[in-house]
Amino acid sequence: MSDETTNGAVAPVDAATGPSFTVEKIYVKDVSFESPNAPAVFNEAVQPELQLNLNQRVQRLGENAFEVVLAVTLTCKAGDKTAYVAEVQQAGVFGLIGLEPQAIDVLLGTQCPNILFPYVRSLVSELIQAGGFPPFFLQPINFEGLYAETLRQRQEQGETSLADSEPAGNA
Repeated sequence: MSDETTNGAVAPVDAATGPSFTVEKIYVKDVSFESPNAPAVFNEAVQPELQLNLNQRVQRLGENAFEVVLAVTLTCKAGDKTAYVAEVQQAGVFGLIGLEPQAIDVLLGTQCPNILFPYVRSLVSELIQAGGFPPFFLQPINFEGLYAETLRQRQEQGETSLADSEPAGNA
């Protein structure tokens, strides 16, 4: 049996052939870079302070398709002035067929952000360097640990899994 491709992507596997996890598309959803105090901030002789905000959203697109968005906001302050703010939302569409809801939840919470992270890391570094600042490389993130903490919090609050969300409507 040969793999049929559609527009460069592998065609979805029939559920009768067994469970599958596919990466359908990876794309940049939103990018922003601001340096509100340039060029004066380049002359600041203070140790910069960095604040990293990481966020993940999952949206059901159909019965077997999910959009996962990994969002990173990196804010650098030089004293009381903002040197830069870099915001990246890297997204992917993932196909999950024939999997139990718990397995889908684990994949959406761990493997999908692991797949998206190198793209986020590269884009954040490029934005900062293009803004005239020294390159910044995000350190590896333990998405399995973050998922375990999120799962614990959801259980305390009685929330459902990521995979239980409703399909997205048309905008």
